[in-house]
Amino acid sequence: MTNTMCRIVICGFLVLMACNKSLVPIEEGNDPNFKITANEEGVLKRFSRQVEVFGIKIFAVPGVADDRLLHAANVLAQYLDNDEDGIPDNPAVLESLLEQKAFLVMWEKERDLNINPPNGWEGQDLGHEETQPNYVGNGLTSRFDASLEEVLHLITHVGYAKTYPDVFGEKPGTEIAKAMDTARGGQFMAIPTSYPTDAWYTYDDETCDYSCMVTEYHYWALTSLLGAQENRLEEIEHEWKLNSKEKLRQGDSAIFQLLTDPQYKFPSVLPDGSYQR
Repeated sequence: MTNTMCRIVICGFLVLMACNKSLVPIEEGNDPNFKITANEEGVLKRFSRQVEVFGIKIFAVPGVADDRLLHAANVLAQYLDNDEDGIPDNPAVLESLLEQKAFLVMWEKERDLNINPPNGWEGQDLGHEETQPNYVGNGLTSRFDASLEEVLHLITHVGYAKTYPDVFGEKPGTEIAKAMDTARGGQFMAIPTSYPTDAWYTYDDETCDYSCMVTEYHYWALTSLLGAQENRLEEIEHEWKLNSKEKLRQGDSAIFQLLTDPQYKFPSVLPDGSYQR
């Protein structure tokens, strides 16, 4: 989220704290497309439940409510299959996600777990409380739904960056990195003391390296294009100013063109957590 450290998992490493909740029977939940099952992977054992979306696993600790676990699954499905025809819109991106063994873990409390995923696994975390199934995309009805951010981080960091390394790779010189450098008013490998006054992307978390900064930039741009950031300017403008599709089109033509280029098959509709295939 905006006021927390960038939580992208690099090189398959994620640190959370241990969960002592006792095991409870697995309820499959109430969703027409996805069912909660026991985690029988033999890894991440304290995340006792899982849901699978196009082969991608979402693991959860017992304290994560069923509706929030299933909501994350629906958001992931809608990002990958935005036209909801049952087929992922960009098969190459899904292939990269599966090759990198992309996964999402959902925690109740950050201190709950202390787990090192297997080598070669690439993951992202999402919290129970920050997952808001009742959030409406215009931001008027409830606390912002962080699944719109954290799930997208997994897709862009592990999927798009690996599928199109020269375009969406999270390193200096790629097309998205060059667009980000313009948005920040220069190529800063670390958070600068202050940003140029004309910068519109001013991320200030000092724990975030250059790769992480690209991931966050990708998130801000795409979700603004999809309408998720409208009515949130006062909350987010210290970090991101182009909070609507029109502002993005006028103010950052480089990223706008990349995200609307049909060859990359980015979503055009903001997920609402209700996947209908």
